Parts: sequence; C-alpha cells; structure tokens
Amino acid sequence: VTFPMGDKKLASIGVEDIGKCAYGIFKKGLEYVGKTVAISGEQPTGQQIADALSRVLGKEVAYNDVPPEVYRGFGFPGAEDLGNMFQFKRDFNDYFCTVRDPAIARELNPELQTLDAWLSRNKHLIPLD
Repeated sequence: VTFPMGDKKLASIGVEDIGKCAYGIFKKGLEYVGKTVAISGEQPTGQQIADALSRVLGKEVAYNDVPPEVYRGFGFPGAEDLGNMFQFKRDFNDYFCTVRDPAIARELNPELQTLDAWLSRNKHLIPLD
C-alpha cells in the first residue's frame, strides 16, 4: 500500500455507508436542513490500513510512505490529482479528520462498517498480483 500520508490519518467510509448516512439524514427531518454534514468511518493511518489488509487477506502487506511529489510522478491516470489530494489530507490532517467525526456517521448509520468488515466483504475485488 503506497500513500504519501506519513503517519497521518485517512478519513474513510464505504460507499454503502454513505448512502445509509444520507438516509439517516432524511429520517432526521428538519434537524439537518441548511447544515453541511461531513462523514467518516474509521480514520486509519497508512500502516493501520496495511495491517488490516494483512489480517483480512492472510498475506503480509507493507505500507510504503512516499513524498507527494513522488506519488504525483507515478504516471498512472489521475496520479497527479491523487497526489494533490493526499498532500492536502496530510498537510491539513487535523482539520480534515476533525470535521469528519465518525460519531456523527455512526449516529446516522448504526450499522457503519469497520475497515476490517469492509475489507472482508470486498477482499475478492482486491487484486493480489
């Protein structure tokens, strides 16, 4: 797993959970009218993501931290945009993660998946070669 995040957290959430959180907002009625709701599930570090992948896949997965400028130079479609995104999330990590409180997402969606649960359900989609 290669990200330019160092030891910073990466706010994450499964797409299924995004829909369930949106449904939770609708169920709340007027409570969220006019409000911006930033949601997140777990907020693991790159190393914690690699550890979770290792547990679920049964194979050792290493975390490779690279500078954003190296990531931007990887040459795959979108590498530059993703490098910029990761750099923003790394450089403004406290802000980025604080406004995405997992407790709000859990309140809106009590079935919010953990990273391990999401990986277990989707491991067949992760190429290992």
